[in-house]
Amino acid sequence: MKKENEKLLNTVYAGLFAAMTALLTATLHIPVGNGYIHCGDAVIFLAAAMLPMPYAVAASAVGGMLADLLSGYAVYALPTFLIKGLLALTFAKVGGEQLFCKRRVLAVILCGIVSIIGYWITAVVLYGGWTAQFIGTVPGNAVQAVGSGALYAAAALALQRTKDVRPHLL
Repeated sequence: MKKENEKLLNTVYAGLFAAMTALLTATLHIPVGNGYIHCGDAVIFLAAAMLPMPYAVAASAVGGMLADLLSGYAVYALPTFLIKGLLALTFAKVGGEQLFCKRRVLAVILCGIVSIIGYWITAVVLYGGWTAQFIGTVPGNAVQAVGSGALYAAAALALQRTKDVRPHLL
């Protein structure tokens, strides 16, 4: 495939992953405390597993930020842009060659830690109170991390069993 065609294809897929992240996060969520629990991080993990890193990071950061803007959490848009981009970067760097393997499980765990700490610090900066924000944000973000990890595992295992998963994405 020609280099310019590959760039265009990756850009299109990044746009699709950003849109899926934004829509699944903004529409399928449960409000809790200062934020909400959603399944958008599972899409971020898929993007990071299937796209070249810069495209995955861009798709994840933009998709997460758009979800906050669409959901009425504009104050979180910039922190989310940074945190979700960091999630994709972490997942892409730590993950293995397959969609689902031991390294991907480790990547999900590390991403959960990154997300929990990132949103805890964000809440402290926005609202103050280290302990209060720890109590207010960590449990919900931990549930979010576990749920997204499980959703990613189910999707990755299903896709991995499919022979024709658009080989140029893997």
